[in-house]
Amino acid sequence: MTKAKRFIELDELSSLATGAWILGAGGGGNPYHAYLNMRELYRQGTRVELMDPKELADDDWVACVSNMGAPLVGEERLCDPRTAAKPVQMMEEFLGKRFCGIMSLEIGGGNAIQPLLAASVMDLPVIDADCMGRAFPEAQMTSFAIGGLQCYPLCLADIRDNTVIIPRAASWKWMERISRRICTEVGSIAATCKAPRTGKEVKEWGIHNTTTKAIRMGETVRRARERHEDPVEALLESEGGRRLFRGKVADIDRRTTEGFLRGSAEIDGLDEHRGHRFRLEFQNEFAIGALDGEVVVMVPEIICIMDSVSGEAVGTETLRYGQRVSVIALRAPEVLMTEKGLEFVGPRASGYDLEFRSVFV
Repeated sequence: MTKAKRFIELDELSSLATGAWILGAGGGGNPYHAYLNMRELYRQGTRVELMDPKELADDDWVACVSNMGAPLVGEERLCDPRTAAKPVQMMEEFLGKRFCGIMSLEIGGGNAIQPLLAASVMDLPVIDADCMGRAFPEAQMTSFAIGGLQCYPLCLADIRDNTVIIPRAASWKWMERISRRICTEVGSIAATCKAPRTGKEVKEWGIHNTTTKAIRMGETVRRARERHEDPVEALLESEGGRRLFRGKVADIDRRTTEGFLRGSAEIDGLDEHRGHRFRLEFQNEFAIGALDGEVVVMVPEIICIMDSVSGEAVGTETLRYGQRVSVIALRAPEVLMTEKGLEFVGPRASGYDLEFRSVFV
C-alpha cells in the first residue's frame, strides 16, 4: 500500500523556519543556517517528502533526530546534512533495521529542519510529527517519556568524526545526564538519533502534524508582512495565542554552562505597558515570565519573544539590548498539560517551585 506523502515545496522551507523559530520558545537553535542549507540542496535538485504519521504501519521504524547542545554554540559550529544523517546511519547499523522515515525530536527552532537534512542524505520521508510540540532543553521532556516508552539506545556524532553509542540507560533522566556530558565534551553541540520509535508508538504518543503547523504559522507571518499588517497580531489570532507584553530589551544575562544556555532577560514596557517591566528566565528555552515581579506565564505553555515589527522570533542566543519585542504565549499540546505531563515538563521539572497556572484560564 502506498503511504500518503507530499513534497515539501521550496517556498515552504522559509515558512517552516519562521514557524519553527516561534515554536522554539527561545530555543531549539536558530533555524536560519539549516534553512539556507536546505535551500541550497533544493536548488541542486533535492526534494524531501512529508508523510502523515497516521499512515505508518505499526511495525515501521522511525528515527528521532535532533541537534543537541547550547544554541549559542550552534551559531558558530554548524551542522551539515552528512553530520545530521550520521547518527541515523549508526542507529540502523546498531539495530540491524532500516528506518522508513525520520522525525524531529522537537519542532522548535533548527531541530525542525534537522530531519530534512538527514532525509536529504538518506532518501527517506520526514514524518509530520515530533514529541514536544515546541522545544525543551532536556531529553526526558517528551511525550514519549510521558508515555513511559523506552529511552535507549542513543547515537551521537559531532563534526570531528567522534561517534558514541549509548546502548542502555537506567531512565530518561540518566540518558539525559550521560548524553549531555558527552555533548559537552565534544564542544556542546552534536547531532543525535535518540531512541527509535515504532509506527505504533508514533501514532499513539507522537504529537502529530507539527511540521505542517510550523509551516502554517510561518505563512501567517509572511502574509501579514505582505499586507503591511501586524504579523504578531495575525499569528495570535490564527493560533489563539496571547500577547503578554510589548517593550524594549533592557538587560541580558546569559552563560553557556553544562551544555545549556542559561540566563534571564529584562524588558522595559512600551505603549500600553510603559512603566512596567517583564522578566524572562531561560535554560535554552524560556521557562517562566514575570510582570513586575509576579510570575504570569510558565512552562509547558510556549513563551516566545517576537520582533514587534517583523514578527520574527528572537532566540535566547540572539536577544540584544534595545530590540523592540513582544512577549507572547501559545497553548501547549494537550499531552503536556496532563498531570503526568506536568511531572515531566511543568515548572517544577525546570527547577521552579511553582504550581502550574495557565495563562489562558
